[in-house]
Amino acid sequence: MRSALIALASIFVLAPLAAQEKPGGPTDEKARKTYENAVKSLREHKKEFTLDDFKKADKQDGGHCFDCQKQMIKYGVEVGEWKTAELGAVEMVAEAQGAKDTALAHYQFAIVLMDEGIEKHKDEIFAHAHDEITKALAVASNFPDAFYADGRILAHLKRDDEAKDRFEQYVKVKPEGDANRQRALRYIARPELARARMVPPFSVTAYDGHQVSMDDLQGKVVLLDFWATWCGPCREALPHIQQVAKKFQGEPLVILSVSLDSDEQKWKEFITKNEMTWPQYRDGSFNGPVAKMFGVNAIPHTFTVDADGVLQEEHIGDASIEGKLKKLIARARELQPGETPLK
Repeated sequence: MRSALIALASIFVLAPLAAQEKPGGPTDEKARKTYENAVKSLREHKKEFTLDDFKKADKQDGGHCFDCQKQMIKYGVEVGEWKTAELGAVEMVAEAQGAKDTALAHYQFAIVLMDEGIEKHKDEIFAHAHDEITKALAVASNFPDAFYADGRILAHLKRDDEAKDRFEQYVKVKPEGDANRQRALRYIARPELARARMVPPFSVTAYDGHQVSMDDLQGKVVLLDFWATWCGPCREALPHIQQVAKKFQGEPLVILSVSLDSDEQKWKEFITKNEMTWPQYRDGSFNGPVAKMFGVNAIPHTFTVDADGVLQEEHIGDASIEGKLKKLIARARELQPGETPLK
């Protein structure tokens, strides 16, 4: 399930990088050539060459290449090259100037460490991440994203009371409509969820105009189904999804089909013709926000999510999922007073 975990981690990694607006390309001539080779490899989808080249370009530039460091962090996290990602973050901290950039750099380092800690299950890594967040907050005391991240880090350290305090700080400074605010409220009530593999708190507008929000689906099992009309295996898997929708109709289950179709009209005609009456959303491509969030690079691709919003299973292809769904639905019904679990 690494693709999903890395995608979830990337949500937190990309935001602070985008916030640091500063020129950062290499100035050394050799470093510029190496950097250009890395960018070319990216355009040609040769990611296996990019990370080493960005790292090399940064070294040739004396550790001063901000753009190199951003890419070292991004792709280091993506492929699990933690030493490279950490190196990029350490150099970013060393190069930071002013309170804002310093806070963002320490925050970024903390996020890298948090993601590494989640993969390696090591408390000392989470403790280091907490130290970096503390440094960020020392120079920027009102830093909402740092409150939220530190809440998650402290939860992984099982320092639940401190984690709740951080989430409460976040809630106080964020507006009602903020997706992470809703998630933070859940973490305050149940801090153990902050150390689970929670599905990100995304929200989409379905084909019928209804808003589908992951946190609004609390108490229901969710089946995320990534597909496209141009995908032959997806069309072959459609009867299976239709069977699931029919079999569990009336149960605490929501199927959300996420289409990667770029042609909106063709997508609409297909779902109407095939009577796909469950929630439908068009993400547009593999680069769509939801597909990228889940690291989807092949379809059909499904994710099952339990009633607490915790990611359970990931399947590529037309997998048999009824047994797993039945168990998850039975548990969801047990959580509903006055309901009888599935037999």
